[in-house]
Amino acid sequence: MTSFEAPYLPRALEPILKKSAREFPVVVLTGPRQAGKTTLLRHLFGESHRYISLEPPDIRAIAVSDPRGFLEAHPPPVILDEVQYAPALLPYIKEHVDADRRRRGQYLLTGSHNLLLGQGVTETLAGRAGILRLLPLSRREVFGNPKRPFPWEVKNPSADTKPAAGSLWEDFLRGGYPELAAEPERDANRWHASFVQTYLERDVRSLRQVGDLTQFQNFLRALAARSAQLLSLTDLSRDLGVAVNTVKAWLSVLEATYQVIVLRPYFANVGKRLVKSPKVYFADTGTLCYLTGLKSVEHAAAGPMGGAIFETAVLGEIVRTLVSRGVEPRVYFWRTATGAEVDFVVDTGEGLVPIEAKLSSTPRTEMASGISAFRACLGKKVVPGYVVHLGALRLPLGSDAAAFPFLAL
Repeated sequence: MTSFEAPYLPRALEPILKKSAREFPVVVLTGPRQAGKTTLLRHLFGESHRYISLEPPDIRAIAVSDPRGFLEAHPPPVILDEVQYAPALLPYIKEHVDADRRRRGQYLLTGSHNLLLGQGVTETLAGRAGILRLLPLSRREVFGNPKRPFPWEVKNPSADTKPAAGSLWEDFLRGGYPELAAEPERDANRWHASFVQTYLERDVRSLRQVGDLTQFQNFLRALAARSAQLLSLTDLSRDLGVAVNTVKAWLSVLEATYQVIVLRPYFANVGKRLVKSPKVYFADTGTLCYLTGLKSVEHAAAGPMGGAIFETAVLGEIVRTLVSRGVEPRVYFWRTATGAEVDFVVDTGEGLVPIEAKLSSTPRTEMASGISAFRACLGKKVVPGYVVHLGALRLPLGSDAAAFPFLAL
């Protein structure tokens, strides 16, 4: 390793990725730009697979104009990076794979968005491709405990709260992208500024739904200011001076490029009037802090965005951990028309886990009132929930919920 290379951070997805390469002729690894897809594949398969990036315009042009010739020049086993730039390759990859279906791990593909790639893989490589996602680092990965279970997955969850909470808001400001985690001396605000600009110029510019990049950047900041709130597309379009359909299309771009998580409400036949609007969370706390202009721990923790940042961190840990297991997260929120609410509902398949994220170090019984209302409505489907907080205490909050430290989540 040369002196300027960042250390490699092991990823929780590694065993599932290796298993998929043993089971499928093609493995597709998607996720946001800078999440570490290329680094992960080259770390695991660098000795067995050659590597080709499709991002350079000259290489992309060859792949698009002569796909058969390109694939013959770069035979498997091969890593094809950023394949969304040349989706025309997919039918020809299928042709190569079908010539020897028993050979596993022939093509390892990466992509930074799912608009063209997802549809192409689904239609062209059905049954031939394992599809996985790599998101920015969870706290489990950052602190070397990637297999740590959630508290609802064990009978007596540990309440170990190390590392110290003093660095928590600094971590929120930095976010979970591997480069910032591996290089703690890097200026996080400058890194996120560069990330957003690169995202706009490379990912967004290539998508037809976006014409005016300046207006789209205004949309990004306006959406960040509404993070963790019920989303009204009508209000957002009015504030920006663009059509509702434009806002809807732009939101789909953010979701397809893994920049936001659109949280849908949980519905069940309980005879109550439930809120139908979604909530939108940015996928990374660092991106959220940058877009809302937050640069200091004090302003992040004590300002009006503090609650949204903490909710984003809780949701991010849940989603990133589930995705790193190769599982599609089934996470919702619940809210009635009268205001009873649960921040997150995790559907485990065996029960519904209600979770409240509270910006407090002093958990109190009333913080679990939404969880109690949720259990009262849905009965046995709901298991005891958790009030996730900033402190170090783990204690019962009545029969429906327990307080649990974020640092032990």
